[in-house]
Amino acid sequence: MSTPEILPDRAPVPVRTPPPGAHALVVGATGITGGALAERLIASGWRTSGLSRRPPTVDGVEHVAADLFSRGDLEEKLAGLAPTHVFITAWARQDTEAENVRVNGAMVRDLLAVLGPQGSVRHVALVTGLKHYLGPFEAYGQGDLPDTPFLEDAERLPVENFYYAQEDELFAAAAAHGFGWSVHRAHTVVGFAVGNAMNLVPTLGAYGAIVRASGRKFTFPGSLTQWNGVVDITDADQLADHQLWAATTPEVADTAFNVVNGDVIRWRRLWPRLAAHLGVEPAGPEETPLPLEQQMADSEPVWDRLVAEHGLVEPDLSKVASWWHSDSDLGRDVEVLADMTRSRVAGFTGYVSTERALLRLVDRYRTAGVLPPA
Repeated sequence: MSTPEILPDRAPVPVRTPPPGAHALVVGATGITGGALAERLIASGWRTSGLSRRPPTVDGVEHVAADLFSRGDLEEKLAGLAPTHVFITAWARQDTEAENVRVNGAMVRDLLAVLGPQGSVRHVALVTGLKHYLGPFEAYGQGDLPDTPFLEDAERLPVENFYYAQEDELFAAAAAHGFGWSVHRAHTVVGFAVGNAMNLVPTLGAYGAIVRASGRKFTFPGSLTQWNGVVDITDADQLADHQLWAATTPEVADTAFNVVNGDVIRWRRLWPRLAAHLGVEPAGPEETPLPLEQQMADSEPVWDRLVAEHGLVEPDLSKVASWWHSDSDLGRDVEVLADMTRSRVAGFTGYVSTERALLRLVDRYRTAGVLPPA
């Protein structure tokens, strides 16, 4: 059963008016997080530049084509840009966590080493995630984890983690150049972006389309823990508004925040509703998870047929569905919840209905021709 369209999926979002002379730089402006942020900035009247290799899809964003992982290219392309607010929403996955630390830590260090001496930067926002509490991919959900709901002041885990490296580079640059900062720890970001490496909604949408075309059931691929427990999610628009709130609220400067939708979901309740919206027959999990990477191993020919039949805009299934990432979210055998008290008591009131937002997001991907129609 689809959610009635008359119901809103989020609380009213205030306009985050730019301070005098504000110039925002979105680092990673074509990603799921950066794209939503660029849209919100433009809608709120900010002068906005987007740093990315490909041009941003948001009208009004001034494109800065630069290689984040080349100090020389950053020095050349950012010379004289003089942004006042910098939003770092990009990272690059490497084969090992040691490489993640080296590459992604250097990205933040080099970026701020170029921008800091310009003297214009007032605030830098860094987007990370709940691997801050769960550990990196190589040790994900293992060892002695903090209690849920996760609190921002939890001690760091005794393992390498590129989120820690990025934070440390941010803190050092802020101390050296005198700007304020905020850290935004999101959980399973969902939003609209094509080609994003970690996006639950088009992944499940593609899964539903493929099993429907194959005459199979829409089987929950994850663990019994995730099926029966409660979990939270972060809507990309909620994350965008949270970054703007922190960047325009001096009282909360130099603070790390969790940011999720504000509600919780239980997959055993949401899965049948999502299945109905996708036009497929739902099935619960097996005793042993059936990962999407396993279920979808030979699905490219079916996707090719759907692309030809419906004129879909992205023929490369790997740019629509990220089986591995959704498997990591849905297959966890630990409870994952983030506490939002720090934001709430400081005045952030954003709230999103995860179920309604997910179903409407499916429809947006359909309208854009990324997913086939119902």
